[in-house]
Amino acid sequence: MTEPLLRMEHITKRFPGVLALDDVSLEILPGETHGLLGENGAGKSTLLKILSGAYQQDAGTITLGGKPLEAKSPLDAQKEGIITIYQEFNLIPTMTVAENMFLGREPGAGVFVSWPRMREETEKVLEHLGIDLDPMALVSDLSVGEQQMVEIARALSRDSRIIVMDEPTAALTEREVDHLFRIIADLKARGLSIIYVTHRLHEVEQICDRVTVLRDGKRVGSGNVGELRVDDFVKMMVGRSSSQLFTRLGARRDVGPVVMTVKNISRDRDPTNPHATLLKDVSIEVRAGEILGLAGLMGAGRTELARAIFGADRFERGSVEIEGRRLEIRSPVDAIRNGIGLVPEDRKQQALFLDLAISHNLAISSLKDISWGRWFVNEKAEAQLVERYRKALDIRMASADHPISGLSGGNQQKVVLARWLALKPKVLIVDEPTRGIDIAAKAEVHQQLDLMARAGIAIIAISSELPEVMAISDRIVTMREGRVTGGMPGERATEESLMHLMAIEQAATPVSQETR
Repeated sequence: MTEPLLRMEHITKRFPGVLALDDVSLEILPGETHGLLGENGAGKSTLLKILSGAYQQDAGTITLGGKPLEAKSPLDAQKEGIITIYQEFNLIPTMTVAENMFLGREPGAGVFVSWPRMREETEKVLEHLGIDLDPMALVSDLSVGEQQMVEIARALSRDSRIIVMDEPTAALTEREVDHLFRIIADLKARGLSIIYVTHRLHEVEQICDRVTVLRDGKRVGSGNVGELRVDDFVKMMVGRSSSQLFTRLGARRDVGPVVMTVKNISRDRDPTNPHATLLKDVSIEVRAGEILGLAGLMGAGRTELARAIFGADRFERGSVEIEGRRLEIRSPVDAIRNGIGLVPEDRKQQALFLDLAISHNLAISSLKDISWGRWFVNEKAEAQLVERYRKALDIRMASADHPISGLSGGNQQKVVLARWLALKPKVLIVDEPTRGIDIAAKAEVHQQLDLMARAGIAIIAISSELPEVMAISDRIVTMREGRVTGGMPGERATEESLMHLMAIEQAATPVSQETR
């Protein structure tokens, strides 16, 4: 049997009032991709922070290559060849690819940097990985996928032995995911080991050799991927099968009259953003108590449509109507005043104030209703508002006064949903509502969307995961390259039928007929 490259044995870690890790062990073999799975809060991040030197364990031992590893800081771990690529990249956007690659260890003599050597060594690493990038390109000009390639190239340039990848495909296109998987296969062939953290369980089957599953700070299972199914992963992660996680509450919802009608919205290409997708005569409608799913491949125009409806981006032609009344939406303020809400795809960048308290994040859109006059917040009213929605959405938190950055992704998303619920919107658009949250939290968000629809809110749900679209939608409309290509009732949808509509130029039948 191959001797493990890394052994973490009987690791225990306590925080005040919390046992984060309880006697957890992990073994990584040379040249393998090892999946590390678990819900948010299962202990994955704590275990990896101990490995990376950011935390110190209270009990247990770590050996690397048969020798004790005592990493007192991330720099110590990096010197031993353990590199972590986080979901939020650690790149400096105003610096070049080469500068980011060699930041803190620039080639040269004394205080003088050898720019030709830095460029040459960067080119070697990029060529080694089959990455076609200009070493002198600014990171700010790169796509998300290209930035991830820079992170991997930087890791390889440090003589890595183990690379930890945290949700590496969360924001990648399908083509970029395929490129990443080819690079991972190449790294394995060179003898590097990969610890692969993801909530996308189908990727585990594609790319991982073995898997370890954590739940509530304990290791609950491990094994060879070829001997396990996705449903086995789910059962270990949450204690029940996947079929129990994606069912609607109760019977089919009663759908009411049309609440919002979008007619022939068109948006020309933005000269300040040449990568933006055009919108070409997009027309949809959504009814009270209905969840309308928007499906499409990357670049289909779904997010652009949501932002146009919400007033975040302009559109040149077309109209938006609420209950038959044509709106003049010039900004998100206009949309909110007319009962339209948007939960954006990137909650950390576009929806949350990470350094503020949970209570402030939840109540910030309702200040007019809980303030004395224009200047003073009624703290008692704020506390009552927060408590009401904490119970209604089952938001798990130690205290509403704690920063929202400390909540899991699922609970952060519930706070954003609660913020909109407090405003009693007529239409709520949710863009990638479960991105970056674990499978059990996904089911909870699905349940909350179902309850909102049952309360009469018209919901438009955008998701890149077809099983999610099919699980929550009453109707599904598909888009491709800024156009609507078709649609169907959610109960009749299959992944094959949706992919067909997402890949053709235009609808075979009018959407208004096909989706009724």
